[in-house]
Parts: sequence; structure tokens; C-alpha cells
Amino acid sequence: MNILLWMPSGAELLVIVVLVLLLFGGKKIPELMRGLGQGIREFNTAKGSIKSQIEEGMREQPTPPSTTDKPNEASK
Repeated sequence: MNILLWMPSGAELLVIVVLVLLLFGGKKIPELMRGLGQGIREFNTAKGSIKSQIEEGMREQPTPPSTTDKPNEASK
């Protein structure tokens, strides 16, 4: 419940946006957002790849143990 007190409200978000505009300028913000978008896209691609590998591994049937590998109890 205390975390809700630390979240910025509408006016505070507006101040943050204005500060970002002043610090980076209008030309750098699209470049920053493009880089952020590429990072998110790469993350989602890696996540999808790992998910598909896990699903493929789950679909593979385990091979039953071979009966020739076990010694015959009568030969003991």
C-alpha cells in the first residue's frame, strides 16, 4: 500500500516530461525511443526463442531404456 504513495501523479509526470525534453532536446528523443523499441524487440525475440525451445523439448518423447542394456538375472 505504501508503494502507491511513491508513484508520480499527473502533475509530477508532466514535470518529468518537461525535464526530459529540456535535457535531451526534441531531436534526441526519437532516437532514444527507437533504441528502446529495438531493445524491447530483441528481448521479445529472445523470449520467444527460449519459449519455443522449451516447448519443443517438452514435446519430445523420452526413449525407453533398452532391454539389452540390463544384465539378465539368470546369468548372475
